[in-house]
Amino acid sequence: MTTITPSRRRSPWLFFVGAVVMLAGLLFGYDQGVIGGALHGIEDTFHPSTLVVEIITSWVTLGALVGALVAGSMTERLGRRWSIIWAAILFTIGALVEALAPNTGVMIVGRLVVGFGVGVASMAAPLYAAEMAPARLRGRFVSMYQLAITFGILIADIVDQVLSSGSQWRLMLGLSVLPSILLVLAMFPLPDSATWYLKAGRRDDAAGALRKVRPGEDVQADLDGIAASLGESQATWREVFAARWRAPLVVGIGLAVFQQLTGVNAVIYYSDKIFAAAGFSTPAQQTAATTWSIGVVNVVATFIAIAFVDRLGRRPLLFAGLIGMGLALLVMAACFRYLEQPTTATAPPSHSPSDAGVILLVAMVVFIASFAFSLGPVVWTVINEIYPAAVRGRGVAIATAANWGAAWLVTRFFLTLVDAIGQSATFVLFAVVCAITYVFVWRRLPETRGRTLEQIQQMWVDRDPAQAR
Repeated sequence: MTTITPSRRRSPWLFFVGAVVMLAGLLFGYDQGVIGGALHGIEDTFHPSTLVVEIITSWVTLGALVGALVAGSMTERLGRRWSIIWAAILFTIGALVEALAPNTGVMIVGRLVVGFGVGVASMAAPLYAAEMAPARLRGRFVSMYQLAITFGILIADIVDQVLSSGSQWRLMLGLSVLPSILLVLAMFPLPDSATWYLKAGRRDDAAGALRKVRPGEDVQADLDGIAASLGESQATWREVFAARWRAPLVVGIGLAVFQQLTGVNAVIYYSDKIFAAAGFSTPAQQTAATTWSIGVVNVVATFIAIAFVDRLGRRPLLFAGLIGMGLALLVMAACFRYLEQPTTATAPPSHSPSDAGVILLVAMVVFIASFAFSLGPVVWTVINEIYPAAVRGRGVAIATAANWGAAWLVTRFFLTLVDAIGQSATFVLFAVVCAITYVFVWRRLPETRGRTLEQIQQMWVDRDPAQAR
């Protein structure tokens, strides 16, 4: 008679953990994707200035940055569970304010509230998954957050196409309350993580939480390991920056920033120009091309990370993705260089695809796919598993806020950079950043595949025993 090893038994509660992570990513991805289609209707309704349009578009990022930082203390005081619930509630309120806004001032307030909720959820949901999932599945569960973001963007693109003809921008924005409501419903039956319960002095609750997601395991031994990793620290902000945890802090912040500086938002920003060069001349054609060449590729390629992050490891996926991204960026730079060359004045304008345009489109797809199975999901996995238990909440908050800050900087100064050095040189610069990121991963990031969170914490001590004190 065949028996199942206890550590390999699957708990039905893990389904709810996965649902929480997916819904948290879905609400962010949908909001990120839908605003592009909704802006046309907002402009027709309110006739805002260019500055106001930029604020409506970008201030979600600033709200998310603040939300991520606040979540560092929020997850320690209220717990991971209630932080996620409050994030969903705030997002729901913000989405309703957006959808019902009578003017642009109220719209901006709604965008900030949505951003704050997204920031809290982007920090708390992956952290919750990292602490709840078994070590052998942790990468897969945390990577599901990025998968849900890409899926949310794809859904938003489809909604934009369906509703854009009627300029139903209020309905576009209002639909985003659905994943946030479902997130609250999915979170309520779940316990908090055992790590937080132990920090709160609730060992019995911690044991109950572990038994739900790790049936058949010796939960007392697991609890002893978590308790030992917590130590006597009071998890202050000062402790996060202590010398003994400087190595994981640098890795987390570095990866969070490099994820944005390697140019993914810039490539997406230039997608319409790339599609035009490839022969997609009308806005409708470009929108459809965006849905399939970016949206679908993003989702499908992220499944590669889900499948292999716990089999091959974090480093191999990052190395492969960075090589693909860097080469694609160099090809795109060469194509932009060619397309920027002046043409003869007598040559008639053409909307047919050029060879350079087709190559540019292929390179963009390669870049998106490479990002989607590497830096996109793997960075979120790493920053939620490398910090010691005592400071994990605040450490993840700092890395997440750094990610949002870098995203805002790229969005704010990208066009200024293009004006200063040109399109081709800008994409070469992004390729150089990919090379720097490769070296950073090679030198700084140890492999964490298959290790428990407590083993990862001990790994940092073993690498530099002098800083363990």
